[in-house]
Amino acid sequence: MAPSEATLTQWFADHRAFLWGLSYRITGSAADADDVVQETFAKAHQHAPAQLDDPRRWLTRVAVNAARDLLRRRRRRSYIGPWLPTPIETSGHAPPSFEPIVDGQSLEGRYDLVESASLAYLQALEALTPTQRAVLLLRDVFDYAAAEVAEVLDTSEGNVRIIHHRARRVMESYNRRQPRPTPSRQGRTQEALQQFLTLLAAGDVHGIEQMLAADVRTVTDANGEYTALVRPLAGRPRVAKFFAQFSQARRRGPVAVTIRQINGLPTADIEIASPGLRRPPRLLLGIDLNDAGKILNVWVIASTSKLASIPPGLETPRV
Repeated sequence: MAPSEATLTQWFADHRAFLWGLSYRITGSAADADDVVQETFAKAHQHAPAQLDDPRRWLTRVAVNAARDLLRRRRRRSYIGPWLPTPIETSGHAPPSFEPIVDGQSLEGRYDLVESASLAYLQALEALTPTQRAVLLLRDVFDYAAAEVAEVLDTSEGNVRIIHHRARRVMESYNRRQPRPTPSRQGRTQEALQQFLTLLAAGDVHGIEQMLAADVRTVTDANGEYTALVRPLAGRPRVAKFFAQFSQARRRGPVAVTIRQINGLPTADIEIASPGLRRPPRLLLGIDLNDAGKILNVWVIASTSKLASIPPGLETPRV
């Protein structure tokens, strides 16, 4: 006997945010997360037992398997240039709590949960297999025990521990390099971003270079629509030179800049009135700082399909 409509409605209200946040972190795609949630509740309507002591456990198992399948399919599709996750509007959290709520307790202050939705972390997860990604997130971010993860993935507890160990080993370089996005770091990031934009507008290449860490890295995601880097660019001189060219392009016409919270950190939403041939009319530009306050990463997203997830104007926080 299938659950009643009232039961399904209650499950949706109680667990949708959790499933969406988990699915987004596994796939890195807002559209895929939407599809996973829809598929999960469609399967619940058709196959879930009418009575479940722990419906979240059943729903999570369905969602994780659907998310892994979508991630595999996404990786098989061709993509031009570097791939970055779909950006998500996260304004309105002070400090960000980033749904979900687990065991009736808010995760406000859980900066590992905030970090797990950052562009830097999500891109680092791309080095993992879909199963490694799911295991790492369930164990390290959502505090699942190895036995619980084994039940979700229909495998042994010992296998989960092995997968988890291998996933953590892959993430070691990220963990050494990337600080957590605490509220104080968010404030420093906003100040640095505004300074970076001022120098960019002035074409002050030397000033830009002084803000960069020696191992700074820039990634641009345009999926072939516009002129962009075909691979990540690393090193202070090279990144500074790239943004010198970027600065020249900006001076071709009026530019409107709005600072908004994207994936937990202040990000510049830049609209260019006269973009020119193969230049994007709009892009998101974000930075990460290292412990010394230098810019460690610069992210530029110009892909039209990804920017569509953040139309002009504030959006309700999604994750």
